[in-house]
Parts: sequence; C-alpha cells; structure tokens
Amino acid sequence: MGKKTEFKKSIHGMTDIDLKARLQEDQQRLKKIEFAHSISPLENPMSIRGLRRDIARLKTELKKRESGI
Repeated sequence: MGKKTEFKKSIHGMTDIDLKARLQEDQQRLKKIEFAHSISPLENPMSIRGLRRDIARLKTELKKRESGI
C-alpha cells in the first residue's frame, strides 16, 4: 500500500479537532523546512513536496466534512 492510501485512511479516522491540529503542525513544519532549505539545501528536497501535498489532503478532508459530502 502506498503512502497516499495510508495517509487517507489515517485521516478518515480523525476528528475535526484532530485534523485542524494536524494541519497546524504540518504548516509549521513546512515553514521550518522551507526556511532551512533556503539557508542550506536539504538532503531530500522532495520532502517539501510531500508535506505540501499532505497539507492539501488535510484541507480537502476538512472542506468535505464542512460541506457534508
């Protein structure tokens, strides 16, 4: 099973409060990683892309729940 599938399954079991907390954490982590990358290149710059995609998945799940889909 891929990382994306595992991530989706894990966020379906979370409450709205947990999703919002995870979103906040990931956004903070993204800022720190991007800052560190601007100072000196990261060993794995693709981790930034993965984190951005995880944030997008969290936002999508929150929007789905708010709209009742």
